[in-house]
Amino acid sequence: MRAATPAVTFESGGVTLAGLLHLPAGPGPHPVVLLLQGFPGNERSLDLAQALRSAGYAAVAFHYRGSWGMGGTWSWANVLEDAAAVARAVRAEPFVSAHRLDPGRLALFGHSAGGFAALMTAAADPSVSAVVSVSGFDFGTVARSLGSESRARYVEAFGEDLLPLRGTSGEALVAEMERAGERWSLAGLAPRLAGRPVLLIGTSDDPVTPAAVHHRPLVAAFAGAEHHEWHTDHALSDHRQRLAETVRGFLDGHL
Repeated sequence: MRAATPAVTFESGGVTLAGLLHLPAGPGPHPVVLLLQGFPGNERSLDLAQALRSAGYAAVAFHYRGSWGMGGTWSWANVLEDAAAVARAVRAEPFVSAHRLDPGRLALFGHSAGGFAALMTAAADPSVSAVVSVSGFDFGTVARSLGSESRARYVEAFGEDLLPLRGTSGEALVAEMERAGERWSLAGLAPRLAGRPVLLIGTSDDPVTPAAVHHRPLVAAFAGAEHHEWHTDHALSDHRQRLAETVRGFLDGHL
């Protein structure tokens, strides 16, 4: 059986979501890695999907509601709902049988807001085997620290990236983050992920998710998690090979 890259679809909130499955060669059943992109989805980590496929992992990427031509509207809550829905779908029949997948070995990988979604989804689903967060955005920590000036900066920053999204605004995204507050604090997830493999990668040359705010507090909270902090930008532009090697090594040891 040869490697393949079929287009796939998933349902979430009454909306069809487009995805791509990077399927390895061989009879399987293959372990599955679900890739969760960030905001607004410019970096999809498809290079990582290719590297993982070469190592025998089936990698799935998809677009959230309200993004990149998908129906529905974009919101942080919809990102979480979509991540959970797709995590269930890739382990359900007939998807598993059609693509030679192992539903008992699922890892979540997320970048930026996708890192937040990966940790939140895994914490809510004990059957997720392992989770990786890279440059994860801690919404709870940001909401707790907002003042009038910093709030305005986030409204502006979110508003600058809305072109591929629909049904939202910088103001709406900040307000949603504020309403969630501590419920979206990543450090608070540590007890629910205790005993499961967690990989945390922080980026110290990164104004989007500076490590002092978004990474180091998680390292302190998640005792026993594998963690790295690299001097690179938010997209890990000059660390992509190192990222792939680190994630593969982590998954090889735990999935």
